[in-house]
Amino acid sequence: MTKAEVVAKIAEKTGAEKSMVLETVDTFFDVVKDSMHKGENIFFRGFGSFTLKKRAKKIARNITKNTAMLVDAHYIPKFKPAKSFADKIKKIKVK
Repeated sequence: MTKAEVVAKIAEKTGAEKSMVLETVDTFFDVVKDSMHKGENIFFRGFGSFTLKKRAKKIARNITKNTAMLVDAHYIPKFKPAKSFADKIKKIKVK
């Protein structure tokens, strides 16, 4: 599902204009990105949490040049679904 499809579905369910829904969705993602950039974790009860995970410094290989390179410690964003959300998804039958 694309962002445009999500916006269309929300607009259909709420009766709001697509342009307003698009602005709201974009603002939501901006707030999430800005908060995580500041080092804050975000928690949505019943949905999940967006957290920062620290990756340690390591030596990696550049396979095209066959050389070793140092990758500094850094953070990556991580999403962990809430238990109720994960349980609901687990009940889906695989086709």
